[in-house]
Formats: sequence, C-alpha cells, structure tokens
Amino acid sequence: MITRDVAAFSTFFQQATTDFGPATARATFLIAPDGFALAEQSAQDNAYMADAAAFDAVRASAQHRDLQRALSSVVPTVCFAGREDTPDALFPNNVFGTAAGRSIIGRMRHEVRQREAARDDIRGFFRNVLGREEVDLSPQAHPCELTGALVIDRARGLGFCGLSERCDEEGARLMHDAFGLRATLCFDLAPGEYHTNVVLAVLAGRAAVVCPKGFARQPVAAAIAQLYAPHAVLCSDAEHAAFVGNCIAVSRDVVWMSADAGRALLPQHRDVLAAAGFSVRTVALDAIEAAGGSLRCCVGEIF
Repeated sequence: MITRDVAAFSTFFQQATTDFGPATARATFLIAPDGFALAEQSAQDNAYMADAAAFDAVRASAQHRDLQRALSSVVPTVCFAGREDTPDALFPNNVFGTAAGRSIIGRMRHEVRQREAARDDIRGFFRNVLGREEVDLSPQAHPCELTGALVIDRARGLGFCGLSERCDEEGARLMHDAFGLRATLCFDLAPGEYHTNVVLAVLAGRAAVVCPKGFARQPVAAAIAQLYAPHAVLCSDAEHAAFVGNCIAVSRDVVWMSADAGRALLPQHRDVLAAAGFSVRTVALDAIEAAGGSLRCCVGEIF
C-alpha cells in the first residue's frame, strides 16, 4: 500500500507485525569527506548549508574519522574513499541503500550527486563482495534520494516518504518497490525542507523523533508521533535547527546524534528516549554540518 491517507496508514500500522526483518542494521558504511567543499547545485534546495567560507575540510575529515571510530564500537563500520568531484559524497545513504539480498542505487536530483551513483567500487562491494542483487533506480527520470527521502521502520516494513524536489510521487513508488515495503505513507515536506531524515527518525521500530515544523501539514507529524507514543519526541524549533531529528539507532540500545544536537536535546526528550531503552551518544560534527546534513546523513546501513 502507498497512500497519503494518514488514517488508513495508521490502521495498517496497528495491524503490522514486527517480523519484517532486523530492526537495526548488520553493519554501516561511510564515505570519507575527501574534496569536502560547498556543492553549489545542492545548495539550491538545502537551506541548512553554510556559505563556502564555513567549510573546513581538515576539521571535517577529523570529525568523520571520529564518527567511524564511534560507530565501530557498536556495529562493523567500513569507510570508502571520497573523490574530489563529489563533494557531497559523505552523505551516502541518499545514493546507496540496502534491503534483504539487495543493494539499491538511488536517483539524485542534482548532477553533482548523480556522479556518486556511478562508482564501480561501491557497486562492486555490494554486488561482488556481499553478493547483493542490484536494483538500479539511477537511470530513470524521477528523483528518489533513498533513505534521505524515505524513513523506514525496518521492523515493520513501513515507510514514511516526504515529498520535495528530492523525491516525487513516482520516486516514492519506485523506492517502495525496491525496498519491498509493506506500506508507505507519503506526505509533503514544508517549503525549504529537502529530506525527510532531517525531520523524522524511527529508532529500531520502538521510538520516533519528529520535527513538526518540517512537515507541510503538522497534523501528519502529530499522527506519526502518535504511532510510536509514548516513545515519541516532538522536537522544538531549536532542536529541529540543531539536527536532533537527524539521529539514528544502529543498535538496539543507543541513539547517535551530533554533539550540537545532543546539547539541544531537551532533558524531557532525553527521558523519552531512555524510557524506550536508548542511551544517547554524540559525536562532534559541526564542520560536517556546514554541508547541510548531520550524523544520520553520513551513515549508510547494511541490512
């Protein structure tokens, strides 16, 4: 089922079992911020990006290495080299995704990011090393920026797809099929928002972090939060701006977010996550956040 009908999706959610697959990834992968710089094409529809003068490639590289070291404490984490002509490649989850037995290649909106999908080494890793069937969405015309646009409850096989210039309705359908989901709820992001995973996180199928201001219709945000109540965080504007919504659980008991997000996280919201069984760990990523994304954007998941 693919629908914009929140009530119908909510009914489906209540009936969905948590046997679709593992709630968290088997491993994660990163792409180093080699060539880290302002990507002017991406800046056209990413209001979170800083001016070129704010980009510090040396600091971004060091923080990215710290991120790999941190994630490796809970799950195997590999890192591919970056390339000078793909300055946004440190956000690989928009381009490369996985589902059981499959690797999925997304269709990026901007040409500077479309180059990333052509990397033979990453495709070869999934195809030849991990033995995955490749589902390549990159040649078709509809933008579908994978788990940037599509937040997935992996335990239930349910998707939450925010539509914007980075993903249209046909792109949502293509991703729904590629990930083999049971149901996907489509909704419009607020003007100025580019990816769903900046304003919504589903954590191991047990909790949700929702930034209502990022949704074109805030009742949709409230309805999604209600699905995971009482383990749902409704972010303040300050938490939203600090990328609290761009968090991730790659194991069953830890939520990862940037250090700035961790400082912005309200004590009562930290308590909500603790009640769901999560501790919060952080990594300083301020240099990387200049590029318009935060911790979750950096993490590709291997299911």
